[in-house]
Amino acid sequence: MGRRRFRGEYTFKVDAKGRVSIPAAFRRVIEAGDPDYTEGLRPQFVLVYGPKGQDYLEGYTIEEINALEDKINSLPASRLKSRLIKEKLTLSHDSEIDPDGRLVLPARLREKIGLDKEAVFEGTLNTFRIWAPDRYEQHMSEDDEGLGFDIPEGTDLMEALDMALARQGGE
Repeated sequence: MGRRRFRGEYTFKVDAKGRVSIPAAFRRVIEAGDPDYTEGLRPQFVLVYGPKGQDYLEGYTIEEINALEDKINSLPASRLKSRLIKEKLTLSHDSEIDPDGRLVLPARLREKIGLDKEAVFEGTLNTFRIWAPDRYEQHMSEDDEGLGFDIPEGTDLMEALDMALARQGGE
């Protein structure tokens, strides 16, 4: 069976205690990415809330956060390593899925991203993001930047993917 990934977008209500349902498809990925998970246990994962200006929470499976930690740890002491530790590891929150398939978001995390009565879950392959609806809409309406090359107007995204992979292979 292939590797499970986070896909799609989902909107769920957030109650007064900060509880929000996690999409069922995302729960399966979190379970598969928690090496200690067995039926009856609460699947564990990590939410990275990052530095000021990051308008979303980024969810990592245990396997993904461990792989990221290994990459960061392999770097020599540097400003990059220090910044990665701070932004991806220090500014994070260990989380779990409760028996009802929900996540409890602490008030400080909800406040940081402007979350109130609804949360939008965005699948981003190896991670997922949790957004306040207004910030998600803004994010989705922004032009794609930082792609490394311009995508000609009218180009199919699958063609753009092939162009990017060809460029990567040719470097």
